[in-house]
Amino acid sequence: LFLSHSLNAQYSWLNVHCGSQFSLALRDDSTLWSWGFNGNGQLGINSTATQHLPIQIGTGHSWWKVAAGSHHCLGILSDGTLWSWGFNSVGQLGTGDLNQNNAPVQIGTDNHWKEISAGMGHTLAIKSDSTLWGWGWNVYGQLGLGDTLDRNIPVQIGNSHDWISVSAGGVHSLALKSNGTLWSFGLNMNGQLGSGTSDYSDVPIQVGLDTNWDEISAGFEFSAARKTDNSLWTWGFNGNGQLGCGNTVNQFVPIQIGLQ
Repeated sequence: LFLSHSLNAQYSWLNVHCGSQFSLALRDDSTLWSWGFNGNGQLGINSTATQHLPIQIGTGHSWWKVAAGSHHCLGILSDGTLWSWGFNSVGQLGTGDLNQNNAPVQIGTDNHWKEISAGMGHTLAIKSDSTLWGWGWNVYGQLGLGDTLDRNIPVQIGNSHDWISVSAGGVHSLALKSNGTLWSFGLNMNGQLGSGTSDYSDVPIQVGLDTNWDEISAGFEFSAARKTDNSLWTWGFNGNGQLGCGNTVNQFVPIQIGLQ
């Protein structure tokens, strides 16, 4: 979840990201703060002690982008390097092992990372050359690599150089290309891929034919997206009315919510 919000008038907060029972927040001085449950080191403060107030992660002033998954986190520094911390049972930290890290650890040596998204047990990222990468849990093909094998280091998804945005959900993924097309992969039992079927896909498949998708968000077994005309669309599991379409019927293709 991403929100632009002023949490405290004393500080200038840029954004906040919520994981499972914890939060990360980036301030305008490029410091990174966290609070909440910390049993898996997801707060990045080099301990597993729960925190009831925001606490700074390290002493750095160069955080640029961050992402919170269920129990792990990612961050990009201003120099383009990628860092991760927290739970790592299926390689979601991308560090080449399955060891939990209670403080940020650099992923490889590359300094060309641009976009990141953390899901329940997998991670997706885009480099400055617009290539798409994935690692972590992959039992349903949510890494888009053409198989269901977990990865503990970043692996490129296909060979395209036109990816601009990505969102890792529970066990499925969404991604946007520069031409405005929308793509999905992973678990699909409730239609969260938007393909019109319940068939899983372990490689990216295009969602419809529209070329005006602009913003995406993958949840737990459902998806939401916004088009360039600012219309809002949802699809997937709807047992609790999370699609906002006025009923509790699952939707297997994107449906528009309300009026534009």
